[in-house]
Amino acid sequence: MTRYVVVGGGIVGLATAYQLVREYPDATVTVVEKERTWGAHQTGHNSGVIHAGVYYPPGSLKARLCKAGSRSMVEFCTEHGIAVDVCGKLIVATDPAEVPRLHALYERSMANDLPVRLLDPAQAKEYEPAVACVAALHVASTGIVDFGAVCVRLAELLASAGARLHLGSAVTGIRPDRVTTTHGEIPADVLVNCAGLHADRVARLAGVVPPVRIVPFRGEYYELRPDRRDLVRGLIYPVPDPQFPFLGVHLTRMIDGSVHAGPNAVLALAREGYRWGAIRPRDVLDAATYPGLWRLGRRHWRYGLGEVRRSLSKRRFTASLARLVPALTMDDLQPAGAGVRAQAIRPDGGLVDDFLIVRRDRQVHVLNAPSPAATSSLEIARHIVATLRN
Repeated sequence: MTRYVVVGGGIVGLATAYQLVREYPDATVTVVEKERTWGAHQTGHNSGVIHAGVYYPPGSLKARLCKAGSRSMVEFCTEHGIAVDVCGKLIVATDPAEVPRLHALYERSMANDLPVRLLDPAQAKEYEPAVACVAALHVASTGIVDFGAVCVRLAELLASAGARLHLGSAVTGIRPDRVTTTHGEIPADVLVNCAGLHADRVARLAGVVPPVRIVPFRGEYYELRPDRRDLVRGLIYPVPDPQFPFLGVHLTRMIDGSVHAGPNAVLALAREGYRWGAIRPRDVLDAATYPGLWRLGRRHWRYGLGEVRRSLSKRRFTASLARLVPALTMDDLQPAGAGVRAQAIRPDGGLVDDFLIVRRDRQVHVLNAPSPAATSSLEIARHIVATLRN
């Protein structure tokens, strides 16, 4: 009887445990999560978008697992009574200079065999009457869901299958045959590290030298006042800059009917730094002493400075959104919290833009799983289990 221990109770960790109990019903599967709720960090602070796979290079893990994941996530939610809406989205070019990048996204989408259509301004307004653009790309298979609700259901399914679920239990040590936590030791034959913001640290506890360092970036959100939600029917995104893994501030109708705006991307001073005042000296030292972050900063300091200015100025934030929907004003926005992205950075300062999953002996370490990891979670789980099997 193989004893599997999954570290991390976000959507990727829970999905992986769920796949393990389905494939190996006689195995012992344990999930260890340091928080007292499931999906407390990246899963619980994202925009709830089921991505289609428009942005990812054909053949990459992200492209393959996102496309499959967008289908399997909708199927899972439908089967288990979780509200889901495949509403589609618009990616809009607001300046003629952005049109070539929009066309490049169209070509990439076609290479990934996605249902997309190029639109002129009049056609774009049929989907989003308040939008302003010179051209747009409609992505029909994008959807919205509450990924927190998916986590709750996965935990219920795991409990009914006999998995051992440990909330409020932090990992403090890892040896070849056991995982030590703040609540005791857990026998382990196979370790799966899905610790998100702390994945590189868990890898080091397991004796693995990770090829990247996790650096936290905070993404701050506003939401539209209830009486202004009618300005956005679905999802409106700008054309992203391919130099960066961030998609730019956008407008997203949530599954509860609210409309969120954001996020931006600023360096956080704590791995769980959801506000400017959250500072953790260990996390600051970890980032400040990493050569990869300094090299990244020298390369993209202007972009970073612009994100900080937008974080500190509601006027700038609103102006970015008004490029998409000109009718939006500062009075239409109210604060709506923030999320923190676990961004893996290489020593040379390069951003890891694909999923990074490393296997060592009887261990698998998920070292980079930002968006679209929630969309792809059921497929990432299948990939991890196949990696273990092979």
